[in-house]
Order: sequence, then structure tokens, then C-alpha cells
Amino acid sequence: MHKVRFLLIFAGLWLAASLCHAQSALLDLPRKSQNAEVSQTIGITNVTVKYSRPLVNGRKVFGGLVPYGDVWRAGANENTVITFADPVSIEGKSLDKGTYGLFMIPTEDQWTIIFSKISSAWGAFTYKQDEDVLRVTVKPAASDFQDALIYEFDDLKPDSAVVTLRWDKLAVPFKVSVNVQQVVEQSLAKQFRGIVQYTWVSYDDAANYLLDAKTDLPEGLKYADLSIGAEERYDNLMTKSRILAAIGKPDEAKSFTAQALAKADAGQSYQYARQLQRDGKQDEAFAIFRGIVKKYPTNLFAYAGLSRIAVGAGNYDEAVKKMKLAKEAAPDNAKSQIQGLISRLEAKQDINK
Repeated sequence: MHKVRFLLIFAGLWLAASLCHAQSALLDLPRKSQNAEVSQTIGITNVTVKYSRPLVNGRKVFGGLVPYGDVWRAGANENTVITFADPVSIEGKSLDKGTYGLFMIPTEDQWTIIFSKISSAWGAFTYKQDEDVLRVTVKPAASDFQDALIYEFDDLKPDSAVVTLRWDKLAVPFKVSVNVQQVVEQSLAKQFRGIVQYTWVSYDDAANYLLDAKTDLPEGLKYADLSIGAEERYDNLMTKSRILAAIGKPDEAKSFTAQALAKADAGQSYQYARQLQRDGKQDEAFAIFRGIVKKYPTNLFAYAGLSRIAVGAGNYDEAVKKMKLAKEAAPDNAKSQIQGLISRLEAKQDINK
């Protein structure tokens, strides 16, 4: 019995070694087709491909080394493996999160991309079609010569990327898409069961994400209220103001802007006034600058605000004078930036634009 078992083990090791082209089945030694891994985050979803990289080495690859019409491991050695941290769509077809064996069937004019529930096989020798989770077909394209097979992420968008296999003079792309809004909202619900639920900044970040993404503003408003409830700050009061304005409640928005400005320091007030200037609301901006002067008369932002008011009146000599005072009051790491404004003012350039 022991002799039979030994012979079976020996035969298995011999077969594995044969498939490795005399590569050791027991030792960690350099491979002819070296291992590689590439990852890309789409939204907050990680997509990772692990594979081995065979070389062309002067051989005819497609239609030769890799026969047309046969299932191919899409790499060398063990399964090529692709992992999705969240549910995705492949070429418009749904695929659940998980780790899959990646196989391909090449032909001259189209390729079948296969996602198999089996991700631990050696090559395609034991591949079974009934273990497929998804198949899609794609068109190959001509590409610059690539001696070592490589997977790359191309055409990155906020909610998608194209995974491209490149080898020899061929590129085989397939598109991976993510419902980023859904994934993020589900992730936030889980995250806010942890310690982040006790910090104002986490809720404020979530509210600002939804606002900037222009999605689910009522949920964003809830996060803003939770942030304010945790600790009332200029930041979250202004976030709530912005959300209220976005959902068509201007009067409520103005009320929260006023509350925010009452808590603002000189720098926050100045940045808000600069945004008003960028929005073409010069008079409102100048009113904020004057308010800074009243509360913080010797602050660098007070002087910078007075300089901008002077520019608005066309008085560049006064503007230069006030901006120089701002430079004197500024920390060392800000002086060069303020000197740039001074140089522009001396050249009579409108720094309010």
C-alpha cells in the first residue's frame, strides 16, 4: 500500500514538473514565466489581477503556442486570477464580488473572456465549462510588440476601467464597471457602525462627498446634521448651507451661512470671500473682508482683504501697501506666495479676477 502511494505521489510530482518545463515542484526557484500582480481602484472598489508572464521568445503566439478555439489560462503556470472587492459589471454583464479564475478562448476576430468559480487550478488542464460564472465576448486589437505578457488598466473613468491583456502584437480589452454610488453608500453605512461615528469630520466628509457627487442630497443633509450634532463647526455649518442651496432652499442656506461665518476664523472667512469673488459677487466679498478687519485688524488676512478692496477701487498703490503688511504678518512658508501677489499688484494686475 505504501509503495502504491509513493508511486502515485511520484507520478504527480513528475507531471507537475513536466508542465513547468523541468521547473522544481518542491523548491522556490526562478520561473521562466515570472509572477506578476496589478491592481486598480475604481471608486473605492479594488480590482486585482495575479498572473504569470510568459515571453514570446521568437515564437508564433496566437494560432500557434496559444491555439485558436482552445481554452487558455490567459497567462502561464497556475490560474490567472482576478479579484473584485465589490460587485461589478463586465462588458455590461453583472458579476458578484469575489475571486475568479480568468480564462480566454481566442479566435482571429473575437475572444471569449471566462470568469470561473475555480481559481486554484494549474492552467486550463482541468477547466470545466459548468464552473463558469460569466462569459463575455470582446474584439482583439493590434498593439505594439510586447515580449512579456502583461495586464494593464486603461481608460480609467470615475466608475470604470478597461482591463487589457497585451502580448506579442495583440491587445485584448474588457471593460469593468462599478456602481460607485451604491458601493459607497453601502460602505458608509458599514463604516459608521465603527469608531468614525463619533467624529464630526467623518460625517462632514460623507456629506461633502454626496454633495460633490450630486447624488442623494437628502442623505447628505442627514450626514451634515449628524456632523453638527457631534460638534458644531464652521465646516459642517457651511456644508449644510451648500446642501440646502443645492436642494432649492436658499433662505435656509443663508441662515446656516451666517451661523458658519459667526464661527469662522480669519482664514476661513477670507477663503469664503474669495469664493464669492470667483462667483462674481464682489460686493458680498468686500463685506466679508471688512468683517475680517473688524475682528482681526492686524491679521494677514485682514491686510490681504484690504488690498483686494483697494484693487476694486482701482487704487493699486494702496493695494501694494496693504499686501506688504500682509507679507510682514505672514508665516515664512506663505511669504513667497504673497510676494507673487505684490509683484502682480506693482504691475497693476487685477488680483481679484
